[in-house]
Amino acid sequence: MLDERLRNLLQNMPKAELHIHIEGSLEPELIFELAQRNGVDLAYSSVEALREAYAFTDLQSFLDIYYAGASVLLKEQDFYDMTAAYLARAHADNVRHAEIFFDPQTHTARGVPFETVINGIWRACQDAPLSASLIMCFLRHLSEDEAIATLEQSLPYRDKFIGVGLDSSEVGHPPEKFARVFERARSLGLRLVAHAGEEGPPAYIESALDVLKVERIDHGVRSLESPALVERLAREQMALTVCPLSNIKLRVFDVMGSHNLRTLLDANLAVTVNSDDPAYFGGYVNENYFAAFEALPLDESHARQLARNSFQAAFVDPERKRAFLAEVDGFFANA
Repeated sequence: MLDERLRNLLQNMPKAELHIHIEGSLEPELIFELAQRNGVDLAYSSVEALREAYAFTDLQSFLDIYYAGASVLLKEQDFYDMTAAYLARAHADNVRHAEIFFDPQTHTARGVPFETVINGIWRACQDAPLSASLIMCFLRHLSEDEAIATLEQSLPYRDKFIGVGLDSSEVGHPPEKFARVFERARSLGLRLVAHAGEEGPPAYIESALDVLKVERIDHGVRSLESPALVERLAREQMALTVCPLSNIKLRVFDVMGSHNLRTLLDANLAVTVNSDDPAYFGGYVNENYFAAFEALPLDESHARQLARNSFQAAFVDPERKRAFLAEVDGFFANA
């Protein structure tokens, strides 16, 4: 049982969320509401039936239902409503800053214009009670040429997103497959991140760093299989955006008690805690903190470190970063 004082600290401490797929925040209730609004037929008879389908065994079985859920997103207002719902929930979890992934290819492949997608999400971010930035992700199960086309398609909206990422099915789609599109994105001044070392091997983390030249690793939990990589990540203070509940739901670890979050922290890695796809994985960012701290030997000092790490790893200007870190330090000084 999580100590009440520690639970309150985790609930109320200021934090950033750096690994959240906005399509993965689409709750079953909103899926049904949007399906009705847009005249989309779903394969599930009720909200309860859809929730029951969330019995994933691996990343691919999750992605299958994830893309089915996204099919209800057709109009700019749909994307606005989805994003606004996530941001309200994040605000309740005392998230001060969020960097949100979105997958335009999931939608443009269905005939939804890029403009519709980004304008709805971006508009919700402008109306939010916290700061929020967007990171456009390429789907790694598709070709690099398709990713390049998506990047070029995004350029008229360059002022609405800060970076690019790489997500979807990891195994069999190594980072180097996307070397050219990341080089192009880097030349445009975009920030660079990539999913690596979730189901893929440590070598994927290394190629994300060396070939794609990313500034953050999303997941990265398999880094511990390579002592040399762990030493490098610690030396470079390369942030890892770890998602504990996701890792359990997708069977990266069998139970939370066997998660390596504490080991990563003990290795002096710049770990952060995030929710990934909260509607599908059983919890938003605070639920991830609660679950990890209940199952693992983590205490107040780790909570403070994780909160600080989340802002240290954020793509914000130095002045805002100092202000966020001062807020964390002030919170714990008065706790």
